[in-house]
Amino acid sequence: MPGAIYAEGLVKTFGDVKALDGVDLDVPEGTVLGLLGPNGAGKTTTVRVLTTLIKPDRGSAVVAGIDVLKKPDEVRHSIGLSGQFAAVDEYLTGRENLRMVGQLYQMSGRDAKVRAGELLERFNLADAADRPAKTYSGGMRRRLDLAAALVVSPPVMFMDEPTTGLDPRNRQQLWEVIQELVAGGTTLLLTTQYLEEADHLAHDIAVVDHGRVIARGTSDQLKARTGGERVELVVHEREHIPFADDVLRTFGKGDSTIDHHTRKVTVPVSGGAKLLAEVIRELDLRGIEIDDIALRRPTLDDVFISLTGHAAETAEEADEAEAQKERKGATP
Repeated sequence: MPGAIYAEGLVKTFGDVKALDGVDLDVPEGTVLGLLGPNGAGKTTTVRVLTTLIKPDRGSAVVAGIDVLKKPDEVRHSIGLSGQFAAVDEYLTGRENLRMVGQLYQMSGRDAKVRAGELLERFNLADAADRPAKTYSGGMRRRLDLAAALVVSPPVMFMDEPTTGLDPRNRQQLWEVIQELVAGGTTLLLTTQYLEEADHLAHDIAVVDHGRVIARGTSDQLKARTGGERVELVVHEREHIPFADDVLRTFGKGDSTIDHHTRKVTVPVSGGAKLLAEVIRELDLRGIEIDDIALRRPTLDDVFISLTGHAAETAEEADEAEAQKERKGATP
């Protein structure tokens, strides 16, 4: 049986740009799928198709056991959606926003009021509940938007970059809410550019690139595909970066990566702690001062680099890439 979210062969083009090129997904009930990918990979377009906001050119999708193309209205009553940007009425108070959403879902006025109060407490918005949303900070608006997506406790949730704009404390709080939802049986498709978020929350991860799923598995399985360990060092002087890179490539088993902003150089290796000691000795012989050096396992960022050729982009870059596709497709 297909999972709570199922898609086969989704294709979507905007003009001459192919945003989706045969996306297949199957998300078991009560699990979290992290949908990751580089700039313009098709993540947001996939979410928009599955939530009935746009129609695919080809392919099929079933959400909560309902055909997305044949019965879109029924799908909308069975899902919650939190997009990349807060969609709240800034002239209504936080409480009024949540009550309005509840009544749009045909909840009674009393039930909508009770549910609004519960969610305001849950997202630490009770003190600001009766202020207009236009007076909220960006993080508060984000939390209100997430609360609105949970008014009817839907069996299937879509969260597109849900923690963008949240500080670490509020991000951790949202993680706890997500874990509670999933423990209660909710199925979640999550797009994110915080790789530690996918590591922490997702049961499975699908990596999308050029409109296709190019890898699928648990975080540990994807990291195992990347293989080996990494030596990662931070040089003290920026001008020493190329010399440190020369040293690491001598010991490495693959291409090195350089982050000039943080003065960090990384290379895959084999040999463990003994090799690390040799690297330190060679750096010292060449007079290259370092602030930090470590031997570590692959991260999801390493997976990105291995599979797509570069690291994950910021959420803002991803959204702009998706928007450019649609704007280009709309151009006569």
